[in-house]
Amino acid sequence: MVELVTGHANKAHATAEQAAGLNAGILGLDDYVLNVHDKFKITVVSANKVTIGTGELVMQGRHVSQGTPEDLIVTNGSQGQKRNDLIVCRYAKGSQNIESAKLVVVRGTPTTGTPTDPAVNTTSPLDGGTTYDMPLYRIPLDGITIGTPVALFNVLKPMSDVWDSLTQTDVTTLISGNYGTVKGYRSGPMVTLRIDWKSSASGSWNNGTFGTLPEGWRPPMDLNFSYGGRDGANQKIINVNANGTMTYTNQGGTQGTNAFGMTVSYAL
Repeated sequence: MVELVTGHANKAHATAEQAAGLNAGILGLDDYVLNVHDKFKITVVSANKVTIGTGELVMQGRHVSQGTPEDLIVTNGSQGQKRNDLIVCRYAKGSQNIESAKLVVVRGTPTTGTPTDPAVNTTSPLDGGTTYDMPLYRIPLDGITIGTPVALFNVLKPMSDVWDSLTQTDVTTLISGNYGTVKGYRSGPMVTLRIDWKSSASGSWNNGTFGTLPEGWRPPMDLNFSYGGRDGANQKIINVNANGTMTYTNQGGTQGTNAFGMTVSYAL
């Protein structure tokens, strides 16, 4: 039977299952920490205690909120053995369909070899599961020492970031000097640069400098592009570096000081 959920029905009728179904349909069927508050930041307090910070998460459509930090006890490790524990957010449906969520430390099995993660509950409440675990952190123990926790969750970016990723910017002059300009525009994670320059390096293997790109336009690693020149002359390598510096290197042969231009594109 079709039912209008977001409407006045003259009776209490909206259910948690309907809200979870809407969340899952919009956000997806995976589990996410939301990009607010402390995002469940973990702090190792001692050899058997960690603190989980504030945050919001959605697990299988269920919204769970932690408004204040919470301490969790990790069972002490044993000398000469290793163990992986998991910190999970556990959803449970009990008698009379009462639902709850809490943070739980799931203890792994000690071993002298390579430890593995303990088993967790994986049947989604959307599929009728009454207990479901969303892993947040792996806690490695080596003897009695707690190692560096490993985050196991994804942070869901807000819709504003999605909008920014789809919006194309205006053409902007990024570098301007006596020898020319470097202009660019961005469309999501893609950057396109237009270089219009007059060479100041006439030697066969000399270098020249354009300038430095502002932050937000720099690639995640050093990139190289080839400029073909004309009639086999003025061959250059264009370098766009992760620190923002842009340079060019002549590639032998006849090299003059003529103007050159090219377009390069890369992903941020």
